[in-house]
Amino acid sequence: MVQSNSLYRRFYRVFGYPLQALAAVIIYGFYAILPLKVASSIGGWVGRTIGPHLNYHRRAIASIKRAFPHYSETVLNKTATEMWDNLGRVLAELPHLERISKEHLEIVGEENIAEVKKNGVSCIFFSGHFANWELFTRANKKIGISYAQAYRAPNNQFIDAMLKRIRNLKADDIIPKGQKGARAAIQALNSGRSIAMLVDQKMNDGIPVIFFGRNAMTAPALAQLSIRFNCPAIPARLERVKGCQFRLSFYPPLNIPDNKKVETMMKNVNNIFEEWISDRPGQWLCWLHRRWPED
Repeated sequence: MVQSNSLYRRFYRVFGYPLQALAAVIIYGFYAILPLKVASSIGGWVGRTIGPHLNYHRRAIASIKRAFPHYSETVLNKTATEMWDNLGRVLAELPHLERISKEHLEIVGEENIAEVKKNGVSCIFFSGHFANWELFTRANKKIGISYAQAYRAPNNQFIDAMLKRIRNLKADDIIPKGQKGARAAIQALNSGRSIAMLVDQKMNDGIPVIFFGRNAMTAPALAQLSIRFNCPAIPARLERVKGCQFRLSFYPPLNIPDNKKVETMMKNVNNIFEEWISDRPGQWLCWLHRRWPED
């Protein structure tokens, strides 16, 4: 049985991965030839038309209900459909990221990153999978701050190469997952460079931190690095204002807790995410993930 599974995985890597990549290239090319607004609208239509019929839709509904038990069935379905609409738009907007970042991205709260820009202070920008989170890979040019970015490579090496090109990521811009990534993050901060992290997903070997009233396994690296290097952790919120118009807001850095406990700082991070999610629940992707241990 084990040998059979191993052969299947090997077969899929040889034949399935290239087919996956070909499909991704075709879809990417289709959206690339369309005007931005048309591509985004079609992507949204595809997302909200197909998404609710997938098995993942039930998982999303269950997750939303855990966070907002007072929601009616109508509101639950509306929120999940908005999430699918947003996800469809994210995929359709991938070929247009550079244009969006230049022409359709408003920056708010620049006073909160003024010291970083002026004095070259290292910091950690953190956010989650909100609105079109892929814009974070392009926002560094918009705000004039270079930062390395946490990146989880997909298993498909062809998709991996495609995503790196789409995100305009060079080798020294990438902080990979695991021990190698930890070393890269430390090296970046030691050299005076800033880093950016999306820290809203479940991490099985993370730490339990309260999130919407329940313990959720949470990646602790943000707090560990901020406390260790005494560097500011700056919340960066991305919102889809309307269609393909976006707003990126920077907030004052989080205070390092007096007790310097990682759990305390990550609870503050989750509190921030709760506020953002409650404000625009349909723009958070991670309803699709098993965010809580009992899921």
